[in-house]
Amino acid sequence: MSSKDSHEYDLCVAVNYYSPYVSGLTEVARVLAEGLAGRGWRVAVVAVRHDPTLPLRESRNGVDVYRSPVVASVGRGPVSPGFPALVRRVARRSRVVNLHLPMLEGALITALPLRVPVVTTYHIDLWLPPTLVTRAAMAAVRVSSRVTLRRSDAVVVNSDDQARYSELWSILRSSQRSAIPAPCLDRRGGEAAYRETGGPHIGFLGRIVPDKGLDYLVAAFAEIPDPEARLLLGGDYLTVAGGSVIDRIRAAAERDPRIRILGLLRGRQINDFYASIDAFALPSVAESFGIAQAEAMMCGIPSVTTDLPGGRYPVLATGMGRVVQPRDPAGLRVALLDVLSWDADTRREGAKRALEEFGVDGCLDRYAALFRVHGARAGALM
Repeated sequence: MSSKDSHEYDLCVAVNYYSPYVSGLTEVARVLAEGLAGRGWRVAVVAVRHDPTLPLRESRNGVDVYRSPVVASVGRGPVSPGFPALVRRVARRSRVVNLHLPMLEGALITALPLRVPVVTTYHIDLWLPPTLVTRAAMAAVRVSSRVTLRRSDAVVVNSDDQARYSELWSILRSSQRSAIPAPCLDRRGGEAAYRETGGPHIGFLGRIVPDKGLDYLVAAFAEIPDPEARLLLGGDYLTVAGGSVIDRIRAAAERDPRIRILGLLRGRQINDFYASIDAFALPSVAESFGIAQAEAMMCGIPSVTTDLPGGRYPVLATGMGRVVQPRDPAGLRVALLDVLSWDADTRREGAKRALEEFGVDGCLDRYAALFRVHGARAGALM
C-alpha cells in the first residue's frame, strides 16, 4: 500500500477503451488497474466515454475511472478532443502514468513534459481492414506511437517476439524495454454448460471482427465430418469498434447446424466455456498475444494459433498447442485434429507451464516492480 503524500494516485492508466468495453487490450488495462487496486494501490483510469450512457466519472472495483466525451468515430478510433488534456490532468496527480498503445493521442499527451514518469505498454502494430481511410489512420497512429515511445521512460511489450517483428522495432530495440505477458486470469473450475455431445468441441473466444480470421476457422471446421463435433464461438459483436463480421458467421451457422454463436461471455460464463471445449482456436490475421488462448492453456486446453509475431508466443513459450500459417483452413483443420488427440498428461503438463508463465499474480508483480522503479522520481511506492 502506498504511503500518503501529495500525489492523489499511485498510478494513472490511460487507454482509449475501458470496461465495460471488452477487448484484449482493454482487459490488460482493466486487470492491471483492478489488480493493483486490490493490492492497496490508488489507481485512476482515463478513457473515452465509448458509450454515451456511461458516467464521466465513477468508481469501478476500487478504480477511479475518468471518461472524456466522444464526438465521433473514425473506424475503430474514437474522436475525443478532451481526452489528451484529461489524461495530463490526472497524470499530474499521479506518481506514474501507464499509456496503452496503439493510441492516436499518445503524441499529444506527451507533447509537453508531464513531470511524471511515463511507462508505455505497446500492445500491437495497429491493423485495420485496408481502405484509403484506414491506411491514413494507421499511418497517423504509427507516427504518434513513434513519438510516444521515444518520450517514454520505459516500454512494456507482451513478448520480445512481438517487439522484434514490430514495424517500430528500431525504436523498441533502443528503449528501456521489458517483456511482460498480458496478465491472464485463472479460469479453471467451470462447468461444461455449453457442451452438447460426446464429440469434439472446438472453441473461439474474442471479438467477432475481421482480424480474428473466423472465416478460416469456419472453413476448417466444415471439413471435420463428425456430426457430434461442435464449434463454439464466444465474443462480442454488438459493440465492437469498427464493426463485426457477425453476418458472415450467422450465414455459416445456417449452413452448418453444429456451429453455436454464444455472444459476449462474462465472469463464470467464461470459466464454463473453457470447461466445455477440447481445443481452442485463434485463427487471427493480426494478433499480439491472445489472452483467451493463454487462459485456455491454463485450463489444460491446447490452442491452435497462427504464425504471427506475438500471437504465436503463448504456444511457443509453453508447447501447449500448434502454430499454423494464417489464412490456411486446411492447415488449421489438421492442427486441430492433432491437439484434439492429446492425452490428459500432456494437457496437464502444458497447463502447469502456462500457469507459471501467464498467471495474473506474476505479471502484476513485474508491472508493480517496474512502476516502483520509475515512480521513485515522484515518491516511493511501497
